[in-house]
Amino acid sequence: MNAEERKSLKLGITGGIGSGKSTVCRVFAVLGIPVFSADDEAKKIQDNDRFIQDQISSLAGRDLFPGGRLDRAEMARLIFSNSGLLEKVNAVVHPAVFNSFEKWLKLQNSPYSIMEAAILFESGASKLMDRIVTVVTPLEERIERLVAGKRFTREQVTERIRNQLDDSSRLPQSDFIIFNSENDMVIPAVLGVHAEMIKLYRKINRDRNGTTG
Repeated sequence: MNAEERKSLKLGITGGIGSGKSTVCRVFAVLGIPVFSADDEAKKIQDNDRFIQDQISSLAGRDLFPGGRLDRAEMARLIFSNSGLLEKVNAVVHPAVFNSFEKWLKLQNSPYSIMEAAILFESGASKLMDRIVTVVTPLEERIERLVAGKRFTREQVTERIRNQLDDSSRLPQSDFIIFNSENDMVIPAVLGVHAEMIKLYRKINRDRNGTTG
């Protein structure tokens, strides 16, 4: 079977804000696994796609792109106090992110590739994945990490957490769990998931090729 005929797998990595998804993804990257950040791609699209910008401003009822760049503070203020607006903005941005992901996938040459997304389930991206990892960190530790990094106030963090699924909703839909508290061993956990993904990749392609053993 030619390399072009092999089925490459998609692994979704999600978890609440401050759980350490990016840290986990950096370990996968060291293993040579390509990582697509849905959150970074969404920001890029919002900053560069004029059509998307016009749609978002129309939904918000005001120009949220002074100078061509998204006013993220104002956007956050609006959407986190209005879940209906958040859903409408996501309905505009998510299809564009999925389209970018599919184009990016075609450029990869790896047994599996990763989509890192904070709202993997909420956005519907989970349906595109072959397997899903949820990164779990205690709530208070997540809040402390983000506040210590001076990116958010405690109130801003808790507001964002309220707008995401909690772990009790994510875990039943996940194939793997990686615990990422300060005392947890993340690297062995990542290596375990990596081994399972390689095993699945080999099995699927062996079955597609009609071979045994």
